[in-house]
Amino acid sequence: MTDQAVDPDGAEPAAHPAAEPRFLGRARELKELRADIERAGLDTLSGRKAPRARVLLIAGRPGSGRTRVAEELVRQVAGRYPDGVLRARLSEPGGTAVPVEQTARDLLAALDLPAPAGAAEDDLTAALRTALTGRRTLLLLDDAAGAEQVDALLPDAPECLVVAVSKGPLTGIADVRPCTLGGLDTKSAVELLTGYAGAVRVTVDPRSAESLVEACQGHPAALVLAGGWLAARPQAAVSDLTKRLHTESEEGADGTPLSRMFRLVYDQLPGPAARILRLLCLAPAGLADPHTASALAGCSVDAAHAVLVDLAAVGLLRVVDSPLPQYEVPGCLHPLLRALAESQERPAELQLARARMLERTVRLLQSCRAITETDNPQAREKLSGMPRVLRFPTPRAAADWLRIRRPALLASARLAVADGELDTLARRLMSQLVRALAAHVGTQAAAPDLYGVHSLVLDVAERRGLPRERAAALLNLGDLDAQTGRTREALARYRAALDAGREANDPYATGRAMESVGGAYQELGDYDRAADWFGRALADRLARGEGPESARLYGRSATAHTYAGRYGEALRNWRAALAGYRRGGDVAASARALSEIARVQEYAGRPEESLRTCQEAVEWARRAEDARLQAALQLRLADTLDRLGDPAAARLHRAAAERMLGEEPPEVDARPEQDANACEIRSASSED
Repeated sequence: MTDQAVDPDGAEPAAHPAAEPRFLGRARELKELRADIERAGLDTLSGRKAPRARVLLIAGRPGSGRTRVAEELVRQVAGRYPDGVLRARLSEPGGTAVPVEQTARDLLAALDLPAPAGAAEDDLTAALRTALTGRRTLLLLDDAAGAEQVDALLPDAPECLVVAVSKGPLTGIADVRPCTLGGLDTKSAVELLTGYAGAVRVTVDPRSAESLVEACQGHPAALVLAGGWLAARPQAAVSDLTKRLHTESEEGADGTPLSRMFRLVYDQLPGPAARILRLLCLAPAGLADPHTASALAGCSVDAAHAVLVDLAAVGLLRVVDSPLPQYEVPGCLHPLLRALAESQERPAELQLARARMLERTVRLLQSCRAITETDNPQAREKLSGMPRVLRFPTPRAAADWLRIRRPALLASARLAVADGELDTLARRLMSQLVRALAAHVGTQAAAPDLYGVHSLVLDVAERRGLPRERAAALLNLGDLDAQTGRTREALARYRAALDAGREANDPYATGRAMESVGGAYQELGDYDRAADWFGRALADRLARGEGPESARLYGRSATAHTYAGRYGEALRNWRAALAGYRRGGDVAASARALSEIARVQEYAGRPEESLRTCQEAVEWARRAEDARLQAALQLRLADTLDRLGDPAAARLHRAAAERMLGEEPPEVDARPEQDANACEIRSASSED
């Protein structure tokens, strides 16, 4: 493998073919679309106010330039929509429809609005409609697979405009007149060819150029390939290509002008380049970088990069505007590439190519995470043992790679799970993806992506009968549900995780699930059940001799008893927690336990005892060097002294708190302290 580092800053810039040509033709279609914005709808004609946004539909075959027309229309009318333009692609290049839930989440993110992890599709689309109410926003929904996708995203705001792009009519959406695209007019098509082939060859033989346009039926994607073919052969005349196309037609070659032009271009490619191109039908989300191409074909990264540059130069790939070299497989070519791959590669070879690609992705994710663990000798050693081609020069470079490749990485996980025959690689990929997202993005910020990944882990665990991994996935999903207020859903996840943990005979998962069930009941206000489940988890920890965890669970149980008003039980549990913390030498936790004991004593109507305990807690907090806890305890002492009739001493303690933390002392929580749930449980297939 060649010696090339994964460096977005120092990477060789991708060679761009001729700059994307300016927009050509379609003047009539654009005029009709602009007029359609002002057309009175059926509601207006009947005297009712339009309840939803106007929808303009641009229909045409893939490669007909429908997205370019939509973008040009958006450019022309965007000034009428001061609240901005939102864009979403509703199908992947292979034709798979993007879930409405994912699209709504992405649009909410573009509006800088929260989209809770695991939220249902209806909740997300309702949040999107609410966000767009009262706004003048333009939505461009590209490559819609069906009317249901578009209908679910329509704003209930007549001031908004939706421009939808689809293969055909969107039956089911009222008052939509499709603008159907055919081929470009001859003048515009010749001008498009001129942009690639140069003016001289077209000027000296205009009839051949017009004949070539006719052979391509004015189809923009076919014309781009024709222009790329001519650009790669400066000595060839336009008539040479025209004759080749006419010969294919006369010989009865099947297919559309696009498929015939594609075959001409493909047949002229060198063998290695042709193989890389057809294998790119396996690229996740249709996005390929040098590593993807290298892994699929089993060649060096540098060789793969050079091929990608050449393929983009002849119009077979699109260059993605990105700091990293990244390319997109045009959707109109995806079926042609898939057909070639299936006819020219054995099924075992295609599966091996998928496996190589997934293995490369796993190793890149390992490297992406390892570079953040600079204080971990094992991680440093593992990173230094990787080939330089897989290493990132800085944590920032790794974070940029993860951000830019995120759509492809998530698509890799989905495709690996859907394959069904690469579950071991899929499990490793998802484990490393979770770790990389947590390291660079954080579990809170990455929660929506993590929810999807953990759901995929659950799918594999259930398919393969892996109870330990099923328990891990259910616990992680339950935590994400709990964090977003879906406590009952979280409770159901935790109970299922408990069953899976018992089936796997996994004491950690079982204990963790019991504690989480208790936490869910506590959040729901069922303190009796919460205390019961915390007690079960505590007995499990005590049986295994886990002192620190047992002390923490004594505290959680004490909190539930306090909420339930059973102050005697609460004090017994807090004292047991204090004893455990002291045995373990945890000074800070001992100070917090004493603080909670003082709080419960105060609730129980024993202010003198609370005062003495609080004074002891202050001393422990001082030993722990916890100034904030000291200040909070000083304020509690002041409140207690006020109630005991000693305002002078109370003023002294308040002054001490103010000296510690300035003029704004911390608020003292009136509720008992709650320990957070245990940290995330990792999948059984995770790697160090």
